[in-house]
Amino acid sequence: MKKLVSASIAVIFLSLAAMAQDLISVSELSLKLKDANYVVVSAEVETEYAKVHINDAVNVSYKSLEKAGGFEGQLNTSEELAKIFGAKGISEKKTIVVYDEGAGKYASRLYWVLKYLGAPNVKVLDGGMVAWKAGRKPVTKNPTTVKPATFTPAVNKAIYADMKEVQGASGNSRVILVDLRENAEFSGKDPKNNKGRIPGSVNVDHTTLMTAASTYKTKAELEKIFNAAGATKDKTIILVCPTGVRAGKGYLALKSILGYPNVKIYEGGVNEWAATSSNKLEK
Repeated sequence: MKKLVSASIAVIFLSLAAMAQDLISVSELSLKLKDANYVVVSAEVETEYAKVHINDAVNVSYKSLEKAGGFEGQLNTSEELAKIFGAKGISEKKTIVVYDEGAGKYASRLYWVLKYLGAPNVKVLDGGMVAWKAGRKPVTKNPTTVKPATFTPAVNKAIYADMKEVQGASGNSRVILVDLRENAEFSGKDPKNNKGRIPGSVNVDHTTLMTAASTYKTKAELEKIFNAAGATKDKTIILVCPTGVRAGKGYLALKSILGYPNVKIYEGGVNEWAATSSNKLEK
Protein backbone atom coordinates (compact mmCIF):
# COMPACT_ATOMS: atom_id res chain seq x y z
CA MET A 1 0.00 0.00 0.00
CA LYS A 2 2.80 2.42 0.93
CA LYS A 3 4.52 1.71 -2.39
CA LEU A 4 1.27 2.37 -4.24
CA VAL A 5 0.74 5.68 -2.42
CA SER A 6 4.36 6.71 -3.06
CA ALA A 7 4.01 5.87 -6.74
CA SER A 8 0.77 7.87 -6.98
CA ILE A 9 2.41 10.89 -5.32
CA ALA A 10 5.35 10.65 -7.73
CA VAL A 11 2.96 10.62 -10.70
CA ILE A 12 1.16 13.69 -9.33
CA PHE A 13 4.42 15.60 -8.90
CA LEU A 14 5.57 14.64 -12.39
CA SER A 15 2.24 15.82 -13.81
CA LEU A 16 2.49 19.13 -11.95
CA ALA A 17 6.05 19.59 -13.22
CA ALA A 18 4.89 19.01 -16.78
CA MET A 19 2.01 21.45 -16.33
CA ALA A 20 4.41 24.09 -15.06
CA GLN A 21 6.26 24.11 -18.35
CA ASP A 22 5.14 26.74 -20.82
CA LEU A 23 5.39 24.43 -23.80
CA ILE A 24 2.23 23.15 -25.46
CA SER A 25 2.16 20.24 -27.88
CA VAL A 26 0.44 20.10 -31.26
CA SER A 27 -2.18 17.67 -29.96
CA GLU A 28 -2.91 19.86 -26.93
CA LEU A 29 -3.26 23.04 -28.97
CA SER A 30 -5.45 21.41 -31.61
CA LEU A 31 -8.04 20.78 -28.89
CA LYS A 32 -8.03 24.45 -27.87
CA LEU A 33 -8.40 26.19 -31.25
CA LYS A 34 -12.08 26.97 -30.65
CA ASP A 35 -11.62 27.81 -26.97
CA ALA A 36 -12.52 31.47 -26.46
CA ASN A 37 -10.04 31.69 -23.59
CA TYR A 38 -7.15 30.89 -25.93
CA VAL A 39 -5.52 33.11 -28.53
CA VAL A 40 -2.92 31.78 -30.97
CA VAL A 41 -0.25 34.18 -32.17
CA SER A 42 2.15 33.87 -35.09
CA ALA A 43 5.42 35.66 -34.32
CA GLU A 44 6.52 35.58 -37.96
CA VAL A 45 6.90 38.66 -40.14
CA GLU A 46 3.74 39.68 -41.99
CA THR A 47 4.78 38.21 -45.36
CA GLU A 48 5.32 34.75 -43.84
CA TYR A 49 2.02 34.90 -41.95
CA ALA A 50 0.27 35.75 -45.23
CA LYS A 51 1.64 32.60 -46.90
CA VAL A 52 0.25 30.18 -44.33
CA HIS A 53 -0.66 30.15 -40.64
CA ILE A 54 -2.57 28.14 -38.07
CA ASN A 55 -6.33 28.50 -38.34
CA ASP A 56 -7.64 31.52 -36.39
CA ALA A 57 -4.12 32.68 -35.46
CA VAL A 58 -3.41 36.40 -35.33
CA ASN A 59 -0.10 37.91 -36.34
CA VAL A 60 2.23 39.92 -34.13
CA SER A 61 5.56 40.01 -35.91
CA TYR A 62 8.53 40.08 -33.55
CA LYS A 63 9.82 42.99 -35.64
CA SER A 64 6.69 45.04 -34.95
CA LEU A 65 7.68 45.26 -31.28
CA GLU A 66 10.89 47.17 -32.01
CA LYS A 67 11.31 50.90 -31.66
CA ALA A 68 11.83 52.81 -34.88
CA GLY A 69 15.35 54.22 -35.15
CA GLY A 70 18.17 53.53 -32.72
CA PHE A 71 19.82 50.13 -32.65
CA GLU A 72 18.20 46.97 -33.98
CA GLY A 73 16.12 45.06 -31.45
CA GLN A 74 15.35 47.93 -29.09
CA LEU A 75 11.84 47.42 -27.71
CA ASN A 76 9.01 49.93 -27.62
CA THR A 77 7.76 51.08 -24.22
CA SER A 78 5.50 48.77 -22.23
CA GLU A 79 2.52 51.02 -23.00
CA GLU A 80 3.20 50.88 -26.73
CA LEU A 81 3.70 47.11 -26.61
CA ALA A 82 0.39 46.69 -24.79
CA LYS A 83 -1.35 48.70 -27.53
CA ILE A 84 0.18 46.48 -30.22
CA PHE A 85 -1.05 43.29 -28.55
CA GLY A 86 -4.44 44.76 -27.73
CA ALA A 87 -4.97 45.86 -31.32
CA LYS A 88 -4.51 42.22 -32.36
CA GLY A 89 -7.16 41.02 -29.93
CA ILE A 90 -4.73 39.80 -27.30
CA SER A 91 -5.54 40.29 -23.63
CA GLU A 92 -3.33 39.31 -20.70
CA LYS A 93 -6.41 37.58 -19.26
CA LYS A 94 -6.32 34.89 -21.94
CA THR A 95 -3.99 31.94 -22.45
CA ILE A 96 -1.66 33.13 -25.20
CA VAL A 97 0.03 30.54 -27.41
CA VAL A 98 2.85 31.82 -29.61
CA TYR A 99 4.59 30.00 -32.44
CA ASP A 100 6.94 30.51 -35.39
CA GLU A 101 8.12 28.43 -38.33
CA GLY A 102 10.00 26.03 -36.06
CA ALA A 103 13.34 27.55 -35.07
CA GLY A 104 11.73 28.82 -31.87
CA LYS A 105 13.56 32.13 -31.67
CA TYR A 106 10.73 34.41 -32.80
CA ALA A 107 8.15 32.62 -30.66
CA SER A 108 10.41 32.78 -27.62
CA ARG A 109 10.98 36.49 -28.24
CA LEU A 110 7.23 37.13 -27.99
CA TYR A 111 7.04 34.74 -25.06
CA TRP A 112 9.60 36.74 -23.06
CA VAL A 113 8.05 40.10 -24.02
CA LEU A 114 4.62 38.92 -22.88
CA LYS A 115 6.05 37.59 -19.60
CA TYR A 116 7.86 40.91 -19.14
CA LEU A 117 4.52 42.67 -19.59
CA GLY A 118 3.07 40.48 -16.85
CA ALA A 119 0.86 38.10 -18.86
CA PRO A 120 0.47 35.06 -16.56
CA ASN A 121 -0.55 32.40 -19.09
CA VAL A 122 1.81 32.32 -22.06
CA LYS A 123 2.82 29.17 -23.90
CA VAL A 124 5.01 28.29 -26.87
CA LEU A 125 3.96 25.69 -29.43
CA ASP A 126 6.72 23.10 -29.21
CA GLY A 127 8.01 22.49 -32.73
CA GLY A 128 6.13 25.44 -34.20
CA MET A 129 4.72 25.23 -37.71
CA VAL A 130 7.04 22.31 -38.53
CA ALA A 131 5.35 20.15 -35.91
CA TRP A 132 1.87 21.52 -36.71
CA LYS A 133 2.18 20.55 -40.38
CA ALA A 134 3.68 17.19 -39.48
CA GLY A 135 0.61 16.58 -37.34
CA ARG A 136 -1.63 17.43 -40.33
CA LYS A 137 -3.42 20.15 -38.40
CA PRO A 138 -5.48 22.90 -40.10
CA VAL A 139 -3.71 25.83 -41.76
CA THR A 140 -4.94 28.70 -43.90
CA LYS A 141 -3.84 31.72 -45.93
CA ASN A 142 -6.88 33.75 -44.93
CA PRO A 143 -6.24 36.51 -42.39
CA THR A 144 -8.06 36.14 -39.09
CA THR A 145 -10.75 38.67 -38.25
CA VAL A 146 -9.47 40.56 -35.22
CA LYS A 147 -11.63 41.96 -32.44
CA PRO A 148 -9.50 44.50 -30.53
CA ALA A 149 -8.99 43.86 -26.82
CA THR A 150 -7.46 45.68 -23.88
CA PHE A 151 -4.05 44.51 -22.73
CA THR A 152 -3.17 45.87 -19.29
CA PRO A 153 0.59 45.55 -18.61
CA ALA A 154 2.12 44.82 -15.21
CA VAL A 155 5.83 45.02 -15.97
CA ASN A 156 7.98 42.29 -14.41
CA LYS A 157 11.36 43.98 -13.92
CA ALA A 158 12.81 40.84 -12.31
CA ILE A 159 13.38 39.24 -15.72
CA TYR A 160 14.91 42.35 -17.32
CA ALA A 161 18.56 43.39 -17.15
CA ASP A 162 19.84 46.78 -18.29
CA MET A 163 23.34 47.75 -19.36
CA LYS A 164 24.29 48.98 -15.89
CA GLU A 165 23.51 45.59 -14.40
CA VAL A 166 25.56 43.83 -17.07
CA GLN A 167 28.47 46.18 -16.45
CA GLY A 168 28.23 45.39 -12.73
CA ALA A 169 28.33 41.66 -13.36
CA SER A 170 32.04 41.73 -14.20
CA GLY A 171 33.99 39.78 -11.59
CA ASN A 172 30.85 38.66 -9.75
CA SER A 173 31.00 34.88 -9.38
CA ARG A 174 27.29 34.74 -8.58
CA VAL A 175 26.33 36.16 -11.99
CA ILE A 176 27.01 34.68 -15.41
CA LEU A 177 26.44 36.18 -18.87
CA VAL A 178 25.32 33.62 -21.43
CA ASP A 179 25.38 34.55 -25.13
CA LEU A 180 22.93 32.53 -27.24
CA ARG A 181 24.43 33.26 -30.65
CA GLU A 182 25.65 30.47 -32.90
CA ASN A 183 29.14 29.35 -31.93
CA ALA A 184 30.83 30.64 -35.09
CA GLU A 185 29.31 34.08 -34.59
CA PHE A 186 30.17 34.24 -30.90
CA SER A 187 33.74 33.07 -31.49
CA GLY A 188 34.33 35.50 -34.36
CA LYS A 189 34.80 32.75 -36.95
CA ASP A 190 31.81 33.94 -38.98
CA PRO A 191 33.18 36.78 -41.16
CA LYS A 192 29.69 38.15 -41.89
CA ASN A 193 28.77 38.44 -38.20
CA ASN A 194 31.80 39.45 -36.20
CA LYS A 195 30.52 42.10 -33.81
CA GLY A 196 32.48 40.76 -30.89
CA ARG A 197 31.20 39.63 -27.50
CA ILE A 198 30.70 41.16 -24.08
CA PRO A 199 33.78 40.47 -21.93
CA GLY A 200 33.30 37.54 -19.58
CA SER A 201 30.33 36.08 -21.44
CA VAL A 202 30.11 32.38 -22.27
CA ASN A 203 28.41 30.77 -25.22
CA VAL A 204 25.46 28.40 -25.41
CA ASP A 205 24.52 28.07 -29.08
CA HIS A 206 20.72 28.38 -29.22
CA THR A 207 20.49 25.74 -31.96
CA THR A 208 21.85 23.11 -29.53
CA LEU A 209 18.72 23.47 -27.39
CA MET A 210 16.51 21.89 -30.06
CA THR A 211 16.04 18.42 -31.51
CA ALA A 212 16.11 17.61 -35.22
CA ALA A 213 12.29 17.81 -35.12
CA SER A 214 12.46 21.47 -33.97
CA THR A 215 11.20 20.65 -30.45
CA TYR A 216 13.08 21.48 -27.24
CA LYS A 217 15.40 18.84 -25.84
CA THR A 218 14.64 17.06 -22.59
CA LYS A 219 15.14 18.67 -19.19
CA ALA A 220 18.18 16.49 -18.52
CA GLU A 221 19.79 17.37 -21.85
CA LEU A 222 19.18 21.10 -21.42
CA GLU A 223 20.55 21.11 -17.88
CA LYS A 224 23.69 19.36 -19.09
CA ILE A 225 24.20 21.95 -21.84
CA PHE A 226 23.85 24.97 -19.53
CA ASN A 227 25.77 23.46 -16.63
CA ALA A 228 28.68 22.69 -18.97
CA ALA A 229 28.88 26.44 -19.68
CA GLY A 230 28.80 27.27 -15.96
CA ALA A 231 25.17 28.41 -15.96
CA THR A 232 24.00 26.63 -12.84
CA LYS A 233 20.82 26.98 -10.81
CA ASP A 234 22.48 28.86 -7.95
CA LYS A 235 23.55 31.80 -10.16
CA THR A 236 21.82 34.81 -11.63
CA ILE A 237 21.89 34.12 -15.35
CA ILE A 238 21.78 37.08 -17.74
CA LEU A 239 21.11 36.07 -21.32
CA VAL A 240 22.37 38.10 -24.26
CA CYS A 241 22.48 38.18 -28.05
CA PRO A 242 22.47 41.17 -30.42
CA THR A 243 18.71 41.82 -30.35
CA GLY A 244 17.18 39.67 -27.60
CA VAL A 245 15.59 37.30 -30.12
CA ARG A 246 17.82 34.26 -29.67
CA ALA A 247 18.19 34.97 -25.96
CA GLY A 248 14.49 34.19 -25.62
CA LYS A 249 15.11 30.52 -26.35
CA GLY A 250 17.53 30.37 -23.45
CA TYR A 251 15.00 32.09 -21.20
CA LEU A 252 12.27 29.58 -22.02
CA ALA A 253 14.62 26.63 -21.50
CA LEU A 254 16.06 27.89 -18.21
CA LYS A 255 13.00 29.45 -16.62
CA SER A 256 10.16 27.25 -17.79
CA ILE A 257 11.66 23.85 -18.54
CA LEU A 258 14.46 23.80 -15.96
CA GLY A 259 12.84 26.03 -13.37
CA TYR A 260 15.93 28.14 -12.64
CA PRO A 261 14.92 30.98 -10.31
CA ASN A 262 17.07 33.93 -11.44
CA VAL A 263 17.06 34.33 -15.21
CA LYS A 264 17.04 37.64 -17.07
CA ILE A 265 17.52 38.96 -20.57
CA TYR A 266 19.79 41.90 -21.27
CA GLU A 267 17.31 43.63 -23.51
CA GLY A 268 19.80 46.01 -25.12
CA GLY A 269 22.07 43.11 -26.00
CA VAL A 270 25.31 43.24 -27.92
CA ASN A 271 23.90 45.95 -30.19
CA GLU A 272 23.39 48.43 -27.35
CA TRP A 273 26.65 47.39 -25.70
CA ALA A 274 28.59 48.03 -28.92
CA ALA A 275 26.88 51.40 -29.43
CA THR A 276 28.23 52.69 -26.09
CA SER A 277 31.78 53.93 -26.55
CA SER A 278 32.85 53.24 -22.96
CA ASN A 279 32.11 49.51 -23.32
CA LYS A 280 34.67 47.05 -24.59
CA LEU A 281 34.06 44.09 -26.90
CA GLU A 282 36.18 40.97 -27.12
CA LYS A 283 36.96 39.59 -30.54
